[in-house]
Amino acid sequence: MIHRKLLPALLVAFTTLLAACAHDPQRTAHLPDGTRAQLAILESTDLHSNIRSYDYYQDTDDPGLGFERMATLVKQARAEFPNTLLFDAGDTIQGTALADYQALVKPLGCDEELAMYRAMDALGYDGGTIGNHEFNYGLPFLAQVSGATMDVDGVAARHCAGPHFPRVLANVFSARDQQPIFPPYAVLERTLDVELDGKKIKAPIRIGIIGFTPPSIMAWDQRNLEGKVFVKGLVEAAREYLPKLRAQGVDLVVAISHGGIDRSQYTPTMENANLYLAAEPGIDVLLLGHSHTVFPEGKRAGKRRFAGIPGVDDERGFIHGKPAVMGNFWGKSLGVIELALVHEDGHWKIDPDTTKVEVRDIKQADGSFVAADAEIAKLVEPVHEATRRYVATPIGDSDFPMTTYFADVGDVSALQPVNSAQADYARHYIDRNLPQYKGLPVLSAMAPLKGGFGGPSDYTDVPAGPLAIRNAADLYLYPNTLTAVKIDGALLKAWLEHSAERFNRIDPERSEAQDLVNRRFSVYNFDVIQNGLSYAIDVTREAGSRIVDLRYQGTPVAPTQDFIVVTNNYRASGGGGFPGLDGNNIVLSAPDGNRDVLIDWVREHRHLTRADDGADRNWHFVPVKTKGTVRFVSASGKLELAKAAGLAHIRLLKDHGDGTSTYAIDLYTTSP
Repeated sequence: MIHRKLLPALLVAFTTLLAACAHDPQRTAHLPDGTRAQLAILESTDLHSNIRSYDYYQDTDDPGLGFERMATLVKQARAEFPNTLLFDAGDTIQGTALADYQALVKPLGCDEELAMYRAMDALGYDGGTIGNHEFNYGLPFLAQVSGATMDVDGVAARHCAGPHFPRVLANVFSARDQQPIFPPYAVLERTLDVELDGKKIKAPIRIGIIGFTPPSIMAWDQRNLEGKVFVKGLVEAAREYLPKLRAQGVDLVVAISHGGIDRSQYTPTMENANLYLAAEPGIDVLLLGHSHTVFPEGKRAGKRRFAGIPGVDDERGFIHGKPAVMGNFWGKSLGVIELALVHEDGHWKIDPDTTKVEVRDIKQADGSFVAADAEIAKLVEPVHEATRRYVATPIGDSDFPMTTYFADVGDVSALQPVNSAQADYARHYIDRNLPQYKGLPVLSAMAPLKGGFGGPSDYTDVPAGPLAIRNAADLYLYPNTLTAVKIDGALLKAWLEHSAERFNRIDPERSEAQDLVNRRFSVYNFDVIQNGLSYAIDVTREAGSRIVDLRYQGTPVAPTQDFIVVTNNYRASGGGGFPGLDGNNIVLSAPDGNRDVLIDWVREHRHLTRADDGADRNWHFVPVKTKGTVRFVSASGKLELAKAAGLAHIRLLKDHGDGTSTYAIDLYTTSP
């Protein structure tokens, strides 16, 4: 009997021997130096289980996203290029009501394949990596649906149905046996169609793939990972495994890294470390993700995030001279690298001068969208319909709409119900289980989770009338668990100061129009803290000194005053980089999800009214007269919602004709 811990070493030795045999120079000797070939590497990333072009929260089709439409781009690329490989860069299995249904409502059996993976298998993926959101449902679920056999505490030693392509991950390790929880790399044996002397021949190529995920998972999913796994930085993991992968006799190495590009100084905990990963010898191609943006940016409209970073060519799509691509999120696009290959000294090498990188969108130049691949819908139809039935389950009703179209300027209609539910839960829990905290003020923090980043349909929009589970899922998107922290008044103010970085600094003396919202600050980090708290934001001041008149129940908050603030596990463990929130001041880690807490609260209250549940506009901008217009962008045709929420100081400036409009705000009359 061979001990399990010896298997990885034996497997590496065996595959190295096979590689040496398979890559015998005699095998490719018939290819003269200078022989050229083309290999298209196709990439999806951040699919977030958007299999269908469908919005489960609105119960309607959404042609602007979806794996089923991206699949059409894949098939078009395969028809265009004789040689292709298809990879996924992570954040694949979480993100829609369908994903939650299979993970939390009606969990899969060990012999059932996850719908997302079933669709990917139908399209024929060659490999992929693991994103940070893969860990959201816990390691037992991840091991089951990925078919992995992890030697990790709490994970059953069994092999379940997983996808039919390798998933690689080089920087997450089991705390039990110090081994990677997924294979760190894999070698793909493929055949290229090559034209030589006017004849079409077959030629072998060996592609190595290696995967990485953000080290920040240890903070973001602390409740699922602490004490079970540990991480290494991308550079450290690459230096450990790249030599072993190169020893397999591969022609090329593709790094599939669920992360973006950050010019900050490298640290082993860096979230988007691919500028430094690309500099590592042994990597030839990079497939990126996580940032929910596009690389290369090329001639795309809007501010270019990666322009001017040393070593980054954001027009051609190269990092330190190596081709790199990041497709858009939710199946909105396909990353394509057209590798120009040259055969030299028995190996295929990349010709960077004739290699091309692009991102192809499902939205076409005329504004229409490519057709969906009908086969994908058929594969997932049963679970799609089961999800629709589940999210239609009634839980109550409301006499007011709950939306985030104007959350940036004071509308709390979509935030207050969540904050009320969270605070009520925490108060009851503390009364029953944590007597040492009885009597402390209980506040609650909630951010607008959808604020237009994904387009004019990417806002929370729950109409007045009957409420169903899908509406609660629209109000609270993520499978977080309710968590509370104990902080003082100084840290409370620092929390709000960080949230106020959502806004640009406004100069009252400027006559030119100024943008109020800092679009580089994610809307899901704009926490609004309620339940007895009131404050004002002075956008004429520098970031870090904007919160004024901070009061609890009308009394100024003292720096030493203690509070319990209810939030989620992501925020309490350091997600979003809020000062003082690093997991060390958690006093309550509930077994219940924030969304489940909200659903139960609505069921208990049954009838929600704006007066009681949506009108606590507890923050406002400090009044200031500006010479020029202060503006912001939201969805078109929503001005009546602003007025109904009491925001009379908003007016329409311009409808852009693409579902978005620019609005003006009068900062002088912003008080509730």
